[in-house]
Amino acid sequence: MHKTVLITGASKGIGRATAELFAQNNCNVIINYLHSGREADSLVKRLREEGYSVMAYQADISCRDQVEAMVNAAMDRYGIIDILVNNAGIAQQKLFTEITEAEWDRMLNVHVKGIFHCCQCVLPHMISKKKGKIINISSIWGITGASCEVHYSTAKAAVIGFTKALAREMGPSNIQVNCVAPGIIATEMNAGLEEADIHRLLEDTPLMRFGNPFEIAHAVLYLASDKADFLTGQVLSPNGGFII
Repeated sequence: MHKTVLITGASKGIGRATAELFAQNNCNVIINYLHSGREADSLVKRLREEGYSVMAYQADISCRDQVEAMVNAAMDRYGIIDILVNNAGIAQQKLFTEITEAEWDRMLNVHVKGIFHCCQCVLPHMISKKKGKIINISSIWGITGASCEVHYSTAKAAVIGFTKALAREMGPSNIQVNCVAPGIIATEMNAGLEEADIHRLLEDTPLMRFGNPFEIAHAVLYLASDKADFLTGQVLSPNGGFII
């Protein structure tokens, strides 16, 4: 697979694993990050030392000007963006009655407006080629909802609706739009879970373990491959049986 992929939020967790896997599958990789410059730079350095073609770009995906600049830089470097992986996200656990308007807006700006900006900036290039893949990262909480994560669940549910609608619109242009909705994954984002919550989540997962970032990355890689050309508007949920 010698293609070019732009991955948002790719300095840590699922995004980082996805960047590594795509690089190892001979893709040019644009690693987007916002705050984690040290992690992004170390990943780029290591992958380049291993002979892979990668670049890092700092951009807040909730800001249109920054997304446009990032896409232009990627096009200047590689001339094409074949695959867009909308992975960047934030999380927060808080009672609904205590969520501030600013927290609500930030959650939706990153997860929903960010995907809007990235897709609108990348799609003209894909449409002109009549080919492309977009993979959006949602969550099982976007399917089932999560207590004390109403704003996060709302944003992730919106990602699923966005995916299905855009898939219908982009189908005639031979662009596949799909979604991955992971279960509980062992990432830094979930590192702060209380022991009781971990125990409860493991009990609710038939495979009795959390997933790892590379398991999600492989799902993304499959959806980005030619083998998934007849899949669009779908939600793939690697969750260990949490939802059956």
